[in-house]
Amino acid sequence: MTWVLGVDGGNTKTLAAVADGKGATRGTGRGGPSDIHNAQTPERAIDAIEAAANHALAAAGVAATQIEAATFSLAGADWPEDFALLERSLHERLGLPAAPQVVNDALGALRGGSPDWSGISVVSGTYNAVGARHADGRVFHLGFWPDGAGSRHLARAGLRAIYNHALGMAPPTVLTERALALFGASDALGLLHAFTRRGGMAEEESDRLTPVLLDAADEGDAVAREIVADSGAVLGRQGRACAARVDLPLAGARVVLAGGVFSHPTTRLADATMAQLPGAVAVRQPVPPVAGALLLALDRVGVHVDAATVAAGLPFAIPDGRSAPWAGSPSIA
Repeated sequence: MTWVLGVDGGNTKTLAAVADGKGATRGTGRGGPSDIHNAQTPERAIDAIEAAANHALAAAGVAATQIEAATFSLAGADWPEDFALLERSLHERLGLPAAPQVVNDALGALRGGSPDWSGISVVSGTYNAVGARHADGRVFHLGFWPDGAGSRHLARAGLRAIYNHALGMAPPTVLTERALALFGASDALGLLHAFTRRGGMAEEESDRLTPVLLDAADEGDAVAREIVADSGAVLGRQGRACAARVDLPLAGARVVLAGGVFSHPTTRLADATMAQLPGAVAVRQPVPPVAGALLLALDRVGVHVDAATVAAGLPFAIPDGRSAPWAGSPSIA
C-alpha cells in the first residue's frame, strides 16, 4: 500500500493529512502556528508541524516509516537556511524513510489549483505569500515582501483609517461604528488605547476586522474600497514580479487565488489583483491548501489524481462557509 503525507503550515494553524495511493484521505491532524519566523522559537514552530503530522499518522493507523513521500507546504520556508533546517528537522523528528519535500506555502497552494504546478500563486491569509513556478521547474517567491497585503495588513489599514478620522486627518468611514461594536470600545481613541496600551489586546485580535472591512467595501464605503483596491494592486504587482523572475508569460498563465481573505464572498480583492496581471486567468481555489501538499506528495510517487478527488476526503473547509461564490467558479484554467 502506498502512503503519503501532506502538511500545510501557517501563522494561524497547521493541517496535516495522510492519503493512500488513490488520493483518499485516511487520517488528518491539526497543530498550532508553525511559521519559524513568527513563532517564539523555530523549535516551537517545528513542534507544531510534528504534532499535526503525528496526529494524522495516528488517525490513519500508519507508521511514519510507511510514508513513501511527504510534502510540507510552509509559511516561513523562505530562505535557503530555512529549507535546510526544516528538511533536516522534519526528517529526523518524524523518522521518515525518505527526505521530505519542503516548499513555501505559496508554491503548495499553487499545486492545489494548477494540475501541472505552473503559474502564479497569490495567497492572502494572515500575511501574503506570492510566488510563481515555470513549467521548466524554476520558482520564485519571497516571504518578506516590502509591502504586505494579508489580513493583518488590511486590518491595520482599517484601524489606521478610523484613528485618522477621529483626529481630523482622514474622511469618515462606516468602519468606525463597526469596529467600536466589534471590539467593545467607546470611541476611536479608546480603541487605539485598547490595542496599544501595555497589556492590551494582542495585534492578532485586529484580524477580526478584515471581513468587516471587506463587507463595508462591498456596501460602498469609499475608505474600505480604497484599502481593498490598494491591497489587491499590491498582490497583483507581486505576482507579476514573481512571473518575471522565472520568465513566465502572463498570457494564459494560471493565477491561483488562495487564503482566508480570498474566501470572503467579495470579488473586489481578486479583481484588483487580476487588474495587475493582464492576460492571466484567475483560478479560484475551492480546495484547502493542504490538498496542494498532498498532491505534491502524490506527484513524487507517480500517482496522478485531480485536486477535487484529494479534497473530497478532507474535513478542512474554507473558513465560515462564506466562499460559495468562489467555490462555484467555473475557472479551471
